[in-house]
Amino acid sequence: MAKDKILIVDDEPSMREFLEIMLTREGYKVATASDGRDALNMLNKQIYDLIISDIQMPGMGGLELLKSIKDVSPDTEVIMITAYASTETAVEAMKEGAYDYITKPFKVDEIRLIIKKALDKKRLEVENLLLKREFRERYSFGNILGNSPEMLRVYDLIEKIGPTKTNVLIEGESGTGKELAAKAIHHQSPRRDKPFVAITCSAIPDGLMESELFGHMKGSFTGAIANKAGLFEMADEGTVFLDEIGELPLPIQVKLLRVVQERSFRRVGGTEDVAVDVRIVSATNRTLEEEVRKGNFREDLYYRLNVLQIKMPPLRERLSDIPVLAGHFLQKYAKEHGKDVVGITAGAMRILEGYTYPGNVRELENIIERGVALEQGRQLSAESLPKFISEVGKLDAHLTDIPSGGLDLEKAVGEYEKILLLKALDKAGGVKKRAAKLLNISFRSMRYRLEKFGLGGGEELEGEDE
Repeated sequence: MAKDKILIVDDEPSMREFLEIMLTREGYKVATASDGRDALNMLNKQIYDLIISDIQMPGMGGLELLKSIKDVSPDTEVIMITAYASTETAVEAMKEGAYDYITKPFKVDEIRLIIKKALDKKRLEVENLLLKREFRERYSFGNILGNSPEMLRVYDLIEKIGPTKTNVLIEGESGTGKELAAKAIHHQSPRRDKPFVAITCSAIPDGLMESELFGHMKGSFTGAIANKAGLFEMADEGTVFLDEIGELPLPIQVKLLRVVQERSFRRVGGTEDVAVDVRIVSATNRTLEEEVRKGNFREDLYYRLNVLQIKMPPLRERLSDIPVLAGHFLQKYAKEHGKDVVGITAGAMRILEGYTYPGNVRELENIIERGVALEQGRQLSAESLPKFISEVGKLDAHLTDIPSGGLDLEKAVGEYEKILLLKALDKAGGVKKRAAKLLNISFRSMRYRLEKFGLGGGEELEGEDE
C-alpha cells in the first residue's frame, strides 16, 4: 500500500522525535525539519500529503510557513501545533488554510484522529478531482454490450486478463469501445477499488504532456505557479488507461518506458524519484507494429506495453449485436430527451442491420440519438433515420459483388455519389457550404450535384451561410 508522506516541523528535538516514531509506527512515511526554512527547502524537492508544524519557532514562524506552504503546494494539508494557544492565532491559522489547530500537551489519540481526518479529506479531494475529470470525458456508450461470438471472445479474454498484474494493449478502430474494455479489465482486477485514470494522449499538447503525466515543481517552467502531482501519481495503486498511445511523442515514450521498467519517475523540475504502483492499459486505433517499423514508436516500449493484447471487433463484424445495442441506446435517449419512444419498427431495424458503420458503435449511438430526437411516434421509424444509411445498405450488394447478369456501372457510381452527398449534408447539419468543404468540392459543384439527383440544389438557404 502507498504510504502517505508527512513532514514534521518543530524546533524541539524531543517533539520531532516523538511524532516521527509514533507516525512511522502508524505506517506513514515521515520526514522532519527543525525550522521553517528547512521545511520549505524540503517542500521544493518533494510533495507532502500533510505537514504538522509548530507555530512558535525561531526565524520563520509557523504562520509564515503556513502561508508559504499554501503558495508552493496548495494541495498539502497543514495541522498547526502550539503550547501558546490564543483565539487570534487559531482564527488566523484557519484563515490561511490550516486544516486544524491543536495545543500542547495533546492526547496521542486526539492527534491520531486529526491526522487521519486530514488525510481522508485530501484523498476525497483527489477522488473528486478524478471523478470530475471522468465526467468531462464523452464516453461512447454506457456498457459493453453484445452476445455475438466475437464479443463473447472479448469477455472471456477480459475475465482471464483482469486479475493479472500484466500490462495490456487494446487494439481496435475508433468507436469500438476500447475504453470500456479497459474499465472492465480494471473492475476485474484486485485494483478495482483504486483509481482508474483515463488519459487521451492526443488531447494533451506536447509541451504540457510531461507535466500532466508526471507533475511538476513550482517554478520549473513558465506557468508552474505551484507544486502539482501528475496523473500517474493520482493513479497510484490503480490503473492508468493511455488512450491513443500511438500519438505519444517520442521524448515522452522514453520517460514512460522508465516508469514501466523502474516504477518511478521525476516530476518536471524535481530532483527526487517518485515511486508508483500502476497497471498500464493502452489503446490504439493504429497498428503499433507498423508504427515501430516506421520509427514513430519505440520497439522496447511496444513490447513492454503489449504483453497481453485484446482486439476489439468493428461493428460490421458483429452485426448480430445491432438489435441489443440499438435497444439500449433507444432506452437511454428516450429517457434523456423525455420521449415516449419504446421500440424500433421492423423497417428501421432492417436499415440499421444493413449498414456497415465506419464509425462503429459510436456512430450507431449517434444515429439512434438523432432518430429519437426526431421521432414523433412511439416506435423509431425508418423516416427518422439518416437517409444515407438506407442508401448505403442498398448499394452494398453492388459494391461487394457483380451480379451474373452484370451491372450498370454509371448508375452504381451515381448511387454512391448520391450517398456521399447525403452523408456530407447530414454531417454538416444540412449546411451545404460545410458539406462542400467536407467533400473538398466548390459550393457551385455541390449545388450542381444536388440538382442532378433532385436533392434541392438551389441557392444556399438563409442562415446556411457560415
